Amino acid sequence: MTRILTPSLLICIALSVQGQNVPFHCGAGEFDRVGAPAVREADFPQRVAQANNELESFTQQYISDGERGGGSGYVIPIVFHIIHNNGPENITDAQVRDAVRILNDDFNRLNPDWDNVRAEFQDIVSDVGVEFRLATKDPNGNCTNGITRTVSALTNEGASQMKALISWPRNKYLQVWVAASADGAAGYTFRPGSAAFFASEDGIVMQHLYVGAIGTGAVSRSRALTHEVGHWLNLLHTWGDGNDPAIATNCNMDDNVSDTPNTIGWTSCSLNGTTCGSLDNVENYMDYSYCSKMFTEGQATRMIAALNSTTAQRNQVWQLSNLINTGVNGNATLCAAQFSSNSGQICAGGTVQFTDESYHNVSTRNWAFPGGTPATSSEADPLVTYTESGTYSVTLQVSDGSGTLSTTTQNLVVVAPNPGQAPPVVESFEGSNQFPDHGWAVENPDNDNGFTITTTAAYTGSQSARLQNSGSMAGRIDNLITPTVDMSSATDILVTFRYAYARRTSSNDDRLRVYVSNTCGETWSLRKQMYASSTLNTGGVITSNFIPNGPDQWGYEEITTISDTYHVSDLRLRFEFQSDGGNNFYLDDVNINGMPVGLEEVLANGSTSLMVVPNPATSASQAVVNIPSAGQTRIELLDVLGRTVKTLHNGTLVAGHSRFELPVADLTSGLYFVRMQQGIHQEVARFVVR
Repeated sequence: MTRILTPSLLICIALSVQGQNVPFHCGAGEFDRVGAPAVREADFPQRVAQANNELESFTQQYISDGERGGGSGYVIPIVFHIIHNNGPENITDAQVRDAVRILNDDFNRLNPDWDNVRAEFQDIVSDVGVEFRLATKDPNGNCTNGITRTVSALTNEGASQMKALISWPRNKYLQVWVAASADGAAGYTFRPGSAAFFASEDGIVMQHLYVGAIGTGAVSRSRALTHEVGHWLNLLHTWGDGNDPAIATNCNMDDNVSDTPNTIGWTSCSLNGTTCGSLDNVENYMDYSYCSKMFTEGQATRMIAALNSTTAQRNQVWQLSNLINTGVNGNATLCAAQFSSNSGQICAGGTVQFTDESYHNVSTRNWAFPGGTPATSSEADPLVTYTESGTYSVTLQVSDGSGTLSTTTQNLVVVAPNPGQAPPVVESFEGSNQFPDHGWAVENPDNDNGFTITTTAAYTGSQSARLQNSGSMAGRIDNLITPTVDMSSATDILVTFRYAYARRTSSNDDRLRVYVSNTCGETWSLRKQMYASSTLNTGGVITSNFIPNGPDQWGYEEITTISDTYHVSDLRLRFEFQSDGGNNFYLDDVNINGMPVGLEEVLANGSTSLMVVPNPATSASQAVVNIPSAGQTRIELLDVLGRTVKTLHNGTLVAGHSRFELPVADLTSGLYFVRMQQGIHQEVARFVVR
């Protein structure tokens, strides 16, 4: 039936709760999602109504002229804008390509489940005849793989401001923005009549969980994008222009498609549903049943009519001249050599998976892996083993048969020794101003400030690690990772460090997290979290760039919660700083100590006759001994490995209390022990030098 349409935006909402799908919901007239000034104008609803009615008149004329849509061979260039903040929403190229595969299957009746449609509807399952191809040229004619990536915290909003970060011409591309949030939805888009008034926002926003069937996607959610493209091509829901399914009054509405029976709409796969007096087409992509498999012939004709209409410039997207300009006419040439890897930080004996992401039409490839096995490869996704510690480059050369391109990434693979260095690790960042020279690694995913070694401030010596932090970095995460440490002979682990930080405003809540790994950094476990609102803040609120002005503006922290499952040969720690737009952060005097076997056994017996006061030790600390009887007594100062640093006494000691000065000024920060031996009896006291 033909009817006058009310102004509407189609915004399709679905939530995922603990891995389960919650039924979609589409809202009509939610103009607050649009950032364009036009929607604030008083006559905007009337203008949208007029555009919808003009498109509906064109569509009905298209139908009456006997035109149909199936198998017409329309090609639509598509671009995916990945808006991410280095989280799981930064989906892989493979997941994007999988989403395009599903679109092409669904719009060309190639989906393997279409012939499972109920027999009553199999004769009208449509091959719509629309193919989607990732663009190979951007709006300026430059090489692209049809996927852009933009780092922004706006990924957590998914609204008009996010779309404003990057928008390509809607008369050239179907745009899909992928984000952590789709403004509270699984995805949303605008039908042509509404989209006509805000070109830069015309396209589809998808939460990454609803893109493709691999990666963060899932088969059960993979038809959500098909549903949204249906709206983009002017399809209503099967029950009509309403917000909600499963309402009895929906039987009084219609979707303006003759071969989709009236229905109230479904949120479950009830194949025998007859809600409006006839069998419902529950398996339709434009229902919410989660068992969608088909478009009807009538829906196909309606979508092809939209592609032939001038409304929202849909008729320009598939023209041959545009296919040439966007590089999807089948003549794409090699224009970029690039690759990715699943890890840049491994231990000796570990492997790295490399993936060729060059484009387009790569026919041959030649890899070079200095220090790796194999040293060369022609595979698309080689797996390479590195047996020796060091830093290695990787080279990839690709060809399409007529041209050749190559790329080399220096210092890409950092292989840490396994076993790592023997404890104790005492790091004050003195000497070299390069982290690799200390064996430490920096992760700076946003390529902004990142951790550096500075001479601006230090607790010990003249250098420390610093992260320059500002308001523009809010939401970003930077990591500083230790070298591998051999804790395989330890029975106890103590980590200590000095830190300095100030807020820039009283509302900043930056945080420091310390993680530990017993897999050389493949997996991590949180062991300490410090907030600017509490323990992290040592400098107060400073509006200018914070520089600690002395020891009083440095804090001290210990981590003693590292269990024996981390007594491995390749222990690593990660200092993770999450910015909330506060001030600079400094790190110094990082000590990783492991108590050796044997010494811990003595300490575990308890010590009632030996102690260190004060502890942590200061320049005036002493070993206090209380023995019941005189005798030959040996008292030693030991390092964390049980080695003698200094003999404090070796000879006869009288009964009662005795005190021995500890040479704290000569000791570096870390864990130490005092051991007392008298005959077959011995006791040990542990103390920390800050």
